[in-house]
Amino acid sequence: MADITPEMCVGGREISEPRLTSDGSFVVYGVLDRSADQSASYLVVHSLSDELADEILATEPPLRPGRGLGGGAWCFTADETAVVYAGTGGDLWLQSIHGGESRQLTDYGSDRSVSSPCCTPDELSVVYMLDQAAIHQSFFDGGGDQRVDDGSADFCFDPFVDSTSIRWQAWNVPDMPWDHSRVERRVEGGEVADLLVAGSVQQPRVLPDGRSICIRDDDGWLNIWIAGWPAIVEPFEHASPTWGPGQRSYAWSPDGSRIAFTRNERGFGRLCVMDVDSREQPMEVARGVHGQLSWAGGRLACIRSGARTLPEIVVYDTTTWERTVVAVGGSPGWAAVDLVEPELIEVESAGGTIHARLYRAGNGVDRGLIVWLHGGPTDQWQVSFMPRIAYWCAQGWNILVPDHRGSSGHGREYQQALRGEWGVLDVHDTVSVAEHAQSMGWGTPERTVVMGGSSGGFTALGAVAARPSLFAAAVVLYPVTDLLDLAERSHRYERHYTDSLIGPLPAALDVYRERSPILHADQFAATPLLILHGDADPVVPVEQSSVFAERVRAAGGDVELHVYEGEGHGFRQRANQLDEYGRIAGFLARHVPLAFE
Repeated sequence: MADITPEMCVGGREISEPRLTSDGSFVVYGVLDRSADQSASYLVVHSLSDELADEILATEPPLRPGRGLGGGAWCFTADETAVVYAGTGGDLWLQSIHGGESRQLTDYGSDRSVSSPCCTPDELSVVYMLDQAAIHQSFFDGGGDQRVDDGSADFCFDPFVDSTSIRWQAWNVPDMPWDHSRVERRVEGGEVADLLVAGSVQQPRVLPDGRSICIRDDDGWLNIWIAGWPAIVEPFEHASPTWGPGQRSYAWSPDGSRIAFTRNERGFGRLCVMDVDSREQPMEVARGVHGQLSWAGGRLACIRSGARTLPEIVVYDTTTWERTVVAVGGSPGWAAVDLVEPELIEVESAGGTIHARLYRAGNGVDRGLIVWLHGGPTDQWQVSFMPRIAYWCAQGWNILVPDHRGSSGHGREYQQALRGEWGVLDVHDTVSVAEHAQSMGWGTPERTVVMGGSSGGFTALGAVAARPSLFAAAVVLYPVTDLLDLAERSHRYERHYTDSLIGPLPAALDVYRERSPILHADQFAATPLLILHGDADPVVPVEQSSVFAERVRAAGGDVELHVYEGEGHGFRQRANQLDEYGRIAGFLARHVPLAFE
């Protein structure tokens, strides 16, 4: 089998947002191609009915594609002769499906954010999301632009247009959308109406027969609801948290009689189909994490991925449910690699059951254990293709991915358990999982490393402070170290996130100070730390890492800090991504020497 190289992990194509034409004869999807020195983004038109070559629908300015299973980058016009897309310069553009010059529809510029276009059935306009805070409507004939929402919501996401109304997801701070959100709706010529729900709601749409459909968690799990009632009640999530626009985790058949949906089975994914009105158990179609579902003309298109499956655009025949692969993302060379499927791990602790997944080391080498923490903290790494995990697993590391309390994918109670307890319960669960792993022989304290980015970095540092004897070293990327600074200076989307995770200020001031690593530098003096951060990070200011590193060094600690110029919250430049792999490898070789003998 071939080796996995860092170059394989950072290069290649990212594919996104497949949509079928209404007759199911074509599927169009987005591509971000990083295989060359200069990245390029565009739409691809693929014929499913004839032996026609793929056509690249080049757009100028370039398409700003969605990432992963997110979207909001483009849509068809009602007659499907053109697409409306979000350009890299920050505006919406109209582009004929046959190519040619594009036409600018909005004029905001790069300091604004326009996304989630949805064209009206009358072919006269497009509705879109502006700055995640407002819903607007732009008319194709030059009739101007108007605001649709009434300004009562702090955030507005994912507008959907039917023949009579426009509806969207909305919420107000200090809530995040998974805490409490609602559907707002405006009927033509009428006022905005709130359709309130008790918990979280997302992806509001309308079935062909006029009934409303969405995903909500009133019964404790994010399940599909139709006309105000659960269409199915099961202890699995049918969607992920609203971290960005354009999620499409379900789709209905052209006649509205069946619904395809994604199911999260403790981190493992599955595609299912159910009859809308029969209430029978859903049919399980295929394993794998699916997303961006589109159903038309006897076909279902979507993105599919797994631990051993690169992201791919697939099309299912909705009669036989046979699957055809249309396009594959990633870099060349992965087909020759033997990838690892994880095992489900459940650890019993005083707080209940903690869920995790274990990737056992490949190549017959055992260098130790990496406890790798997801960000969010309201998030989860489902079992999809993750080059970083594949790379380090191939280097001989067992990789344990915990879903500490506060993670999504395990129901509302599990996710909401972290309210007011960030820095406590997540740290407790991480320590418990690490102790269990070492008791099972997957690693020893001298050969266990904890890693995490953003909030995962915060939790990793908390675990090191709580039980330094469990970990030989820690690697943290753009970590939260100063909770007060985060509450004041983080970007707009998460500015009030700490109100629920820690508590409202100034009442909880002492708690913020108690849980901020930057104020307790002496607790990290015994554990070598590697910190990587971008100097343009809008979420966690880079100054947090700079000051934290200085204070830990002053306390006698061993800290390596590297700041990447021009990088934000996560590293996008190929050279920096490659450097990240090299720096982590060098750090581990220096501080976990037994693992490299």
